[in-house]
Amino acid sequence: MERHGHGGGTYRLAGERGWGYDPGRTALLVIDPVNDFLSEDGAGWSMTESTVSKHDVVGHLRQAIDVAREQGIPVLYAPMAFTAEDYEDQELQRKTGIGRIMFERRMFLAGTWGADFHPELTPADDEVILQPHKVNDVFETDLPDHLERLGTTQLVIAGMTANLCCEATGRHASEHGYDVTFLRDAIGAENLPAYEASIRVNYPLIANAVMDVEDFAAVLRAGGRAPQEGDDVIASDQLKIGSVDEVVVDADAGTGYLKVGRSIFASDPYLPLDAVVKVGPDKVFVNLPKLVIGEMPWDQPPSAESRRDKVGPRADAVTGLYGELSPRS
Repeated sequence: MERHGHGGGTYRLAGERGWGYDPGRTALLVIDPVNDFLSEDGAGWSMTESTVSKHDVVGHLRQAIDVAREQGIPVLYAPMAFTAEDYEDQELQRKTGIGRIMFERRMFLAGTWGADFHPELTPADDEVILQPHKVNDVFETDLPDHLERLGTTQLVIAGMTANLCCEATGRHASEHGYDVTFLRDAIGAENLPAYEASIRVNYPLIANAVMDVEDFAAVLRAGGRAPQEGDDVIASDQLKIGSVDEVVVDADAGTGYLKVGRSIFASDPYLPLDAVVKVGPDKVFVNLPKLVIGEMPWDQPPSAESRRDKVGPRADAVTGLYGELSPRS
């Protein structure tokens, strides 16, 4: 995998324009769609029931998988499975709090019903089942190899649980340049506060899009439609910002924007066009939470000069990365 510095990869869609999903470069990752989380007799059901039932997670996972298959998008399944070696030799029950919980409740024991796929979410014969992840980050499995093989640049994440495996994997993916989408109603958690913290606070900042399965399907079928006047503008925390009053396209120069009217802000904002990440039949999704849009300098249309100021200096013109200092060991 190509690296650009120690912090991970450059955005894998850099230099490209478009507001949809390319089925040939998109993958749906379904994390832990197994009985211990999603079935009433599962070892974790007493914790996960509140969010799984409230949001019909199984039904929405089924819908997301069906849409991906319909559009020719590969579906990758990421389950967990633990053996005696994990606990006797590796002592994973001592490593993390969630490791202790899984050990004490006998969750995901290899070869058991609990570690098996939920009957409504069984992989097709030609779909990828990853090696088991042992804690939270699915990138610590063979996932990177499959994404590279498939040419994936856009990773759509669903499954369990919101604040652990889904969030850890999404963070890793975004750090390494993938365009990450979380499907909020196809994700559950061990309790409602954990779910809300991930969906409303963390995902909107670490991902490029957070949306319902229905909106995901609509964006897919819209095929990269451009923003239009009258579209609703939806922030990454799923709150409506307003409606598009004007579209100015000048993406190459970085000065294109959407004038958003009927918003709650003191002055209607001018959203940079490159803040638009996905567009459906009547919705425009931007990669910033509504709660911070009022803090952005968007009370005027963007200009080439303001963009240059935000871009900053070229690397070869900088003598000290951190003021007068640079990295050292």
